[in-house]
Amino acid sequence: MSFTRKTLAIRPDPAAHVPETAMVMAAGLGKRMRPLTATRPKPLIEVAGKPLIDHCMDKLRAAGVRKAVVNVHYLADSLEAHLVHRVADIEIVISDERAQLLETGGGLIRALPLIDADPFLVINSDNLWVDGPVDSLRLLAAGWDDQRMDALLLLVPLARAHCHRGQGDFHMAADGALRRRKPGTVAPFVYTGVQIVAKRLLDAEHPEGPFSTNIFWNKAMEAGRLFGMAHEGLWFDVGAPENIRKTEDILQGG
Repeated sequence: MSFTRKTLAIRPDPAAHVPETAMVMAAGLGKRMRPLTATRPKPLIEVAGKPLIDHCMDKLRAAGVRKAVVNVHYLADSLEAHLVHRVADIEIVISDERAQLLETGGGLIRALPLIDADPFLVINSDNLWVDGPVDSLRLLAAGWDDQRMDALLLLVPLARAHCHRGQGDFHMAADGALRRRKPGTVAPFVYTGVQIVAKRLLDAEHPEGPFSTNIFWNKAMEAGRLFGMAHEGLWFDVGAPENIRKTEDILQGG
């Protein structure tokens, strides 16, 4: 269905343009957000007065993104009905996963024919961030270097990953290159759920059906083409009901 700076490692290009198409990941089951997701999909859970997916769409619109490809699975009809109200802001195209939830990597492959930009943005609809001195999506786009990157991830320092209980995801070298946290250790950066991806990365060998984006990241990392950029503002892991109030209190300065 279709509805018509703390990044010393990478030198941003001020003339760069934000990709005009974004893939918005919105098909998950939202198990950690139960019981709130018993009757509505996680992207429609309200935080700070509006659904999570509207926070996401507002960021895309502000950055100049013109088209959002949104994958749907759990309570898909509710999510599609809500997105009808966004068509005046941004073109919405649905990537339908009702028959099978494909996870992040499989979802990208399923949606690929609908994505008409290269590179393109990929945004998880269940995270919430506040920009720093510069619009975060514009900053990420300014750091993109097509000659040496297949993916550029927006990362937040672990110490500023509000409501996040993990031990970090990545170490970032002086040139922005990424390597994963080893088991049993702590890494200084957390993936925010925002990235820029080149279509060539999706040409890598991958399984049929559901699989994680980690397969693509691993390929890029092996080739020295996975990079990161530090987010300068606030970021929240709104993954559980108790995190909603925590997030709202921080946003309100409480």
